[in-house]
Amino acid sequence: MSKSPHNPSLGRRNPGDEALERAVVALQMHRPGEAERLAAGVLRANRNHHMAAKVLGWALLAQNRAGEAIAPVERAARRSNDPEIETVFAVALAATGRQQEALDQLRQTTARRPAFPPAFREYAGQFVKLDRFDEAIAVIESGIALAPDAIDLQIDLARLHLSQNDRAKARKILSKALEAAPGRPDILASLARVMVLDGDYAAAADMFRHLLALRPDDAMTRADLAACQFEMGAREAGESTLRAATRGRPEMLGRAVHLLAATSHGRFFFRPSAAVKFLGS
Repeated sequence: MSKSPHNPSLGRRNPGDEALERAVVALQMHRPGEAERLAAGVLRANRNHHMAAKVLGWALLAQNRAGEAIAPVERAARRSNDPEIETVFAVALAATGRQQEALDQLRQTTARRPAFPPAFREYAGQFVKLDRFDEAIAVIESGIALAPDAIDLQIDLARLHLSQNDRAKARKILSKALEAAPGRPDILASLARVMVLDGDYAAAADMFRHLLALRPDDAMTRADLAACQFEMGAREAGESTLRAATRGRPEMLGRAVHLLAATSHGRFFFRPSAAVKFLGS
């Protein structure tokens, strides 16, 4: 499950708002050290500023310093009714080995109304870590019942079913999610991979083409498209696509050589250097 921070809203302005806004931006730009410094400064001026505690918590978690995050976020969680900061607190608890406490907190948070979908995602994610997939599925399904438009919950449910090799359910859920959010690359990628597992290479290739229209520099997706083309017997097209995927990307060569050898209508090379020469890389 995803661990990226929910984008906090800042509400009514106060003297610390400018610093806090900068902290939020730093967090979103993957500069957690800067976010930590700014949020900590706001907290020094106002110990009860729960939004600053929330940003500080996410910043510390992003730096793998969950132990330091617990005190400020727990204090803020106890003084507010904010489900996000309760979720941050649960993440910190789990990261420090206090998993049952994390589960207890997430059970309480997911009982809040209106529903806060990221809490359901985190709750399910903790069950997955314990290999308790039935409970993880039940949590996500309860979240969808309360927030049927939460696309991320639908994607998580599909991936959970896929982890249990229930491809039919996963494909049905992802197809429905794609209708609601046709431009979501993660849905396209997940659905394409289910189609590959089903042997539906033509449909998967269409998905990968849609993805490349959104992300033309995505070499892995281009390699996945090449694999589909090989499986469909379109060897020349697959070779051309694979050359485009490896051009200027030496890190893709291993994947490309494996793909050539492993797919139907591919090629096998006794020497890696021959494969590299064939790819023109």
